[in-house]
Amino acid sequence: MDVKTASLFEGISKETRQKILAMAQEESHAPGSFLFRQGDPARHFYILGEGRVRLCMGEKGLLAHVVSAPGDIIGWSSLAENEAYTSSAECRAPVKVWKFEKSQLDQILTQDAVSGMAFFKHLAMLIGRRLVNSYQATLSVHADREPHSYG
Repeated sequence: MDVKTASLFEGISKETRQKILAMAQEESHAPGSFLFRQGDPARHFYILGEGRVRLCMGEKGLLAHVVSAPGDIIGWSSLAENEAYTSSAECRAPVKVWKFEKSQLDQILTQDAVSGMAFFKHLAMLIGRRLVNSYQATLSVHADREPHSYG
C-alpha cells in the first residue's frame, strides 16, 4: 500500500497532501513491539502499510480492535485532541507504518481550511466504521443472551 492512496487523504488539495506526506516518517516494527502504550502522550497518528496491530485497553490488555487493513489509522486519539492514547498498539506481525506528528498536521491543515474539512470528514467516517464494527462484535457476543430477572 502506498500512503498517498490512503482514504484519509481523499478530497485534500494536491499541495496540502504533498505537505502532509513530506512530514511522514516510514517505520518498521517487529512483532511484540508497541507503537505506543495506553496513557502515553498522544502526539502522533499512524497509517498502516502492512501487518497487524492489536489495540488493547486496561492493565490486562483486553482486546479492543485489530488493525490489519492497509490504510487504516492507528492512534487517532491524537487527532481527537486527547492528551493521551486511550489504548496500547501492539504489533502482532512485522508492521510497516507511516508516522505523522499531530502538531505539524494542525499547522498544515490550518492553512487550507477546505482540505482540513475533508481530512476530518474522512477521519470521522473511519472512526464511525470502527465504532459500528465494535457494536457488531459486542452484539455477536451478547445478542443470544436473555437478560436475567431476579425479581
